[in-house]
Amino acid sequence: MPPATQRVAAYGLVVVDGSVLLCRASALTEVPGWWWLPGGGVDFGEHPRETVCREFAEETGLSVTVGPLLGVLSDVRGRRSGEQVHSLRLLYRIETITGNLRPEVGGTTDLAAFHRLEDVGQLQLARYVTEALELFGP
Repeated sequence: MPPATQRVAAYGLVVVDGSVLLCRASALTEVPGWWWLPGGGVDFGEHPRETVCREFAEETGLSVTVGPLLGVLSDVRGRRSGEQVHSLRLLYRIETITGNLRPEVGGTTDLAAFHRLEDVGQLQLARYVTEALELFGP
């Protein structure tokens, strides 16, 4: 049986004027070019709201105010190594953003950008992003 891991992650959903903020996966990931929500793995002892704030700063350069928990998504996927990963994704609504949008340098993302909601279907989206937008989008 292949190794299995469980991962807890927290993400923020920002929609401004009909556009959603997404980050593009860098070449350091198994899925370069795919788009996902700003966020990531919850560090040991870290509250998921703190994760969202930390990840937003790293991936987008923005400071955020985290709003209510919108829900929890769950998925299992295989990695190239054969490992199975069960991800629990906590999704929060972002209430306010401040700062200047900029890409992450040397990390798991290489671009942060707003995309019109009607155009996101043309992007290579992580499955959980599609699910999040269907369930919790504006």
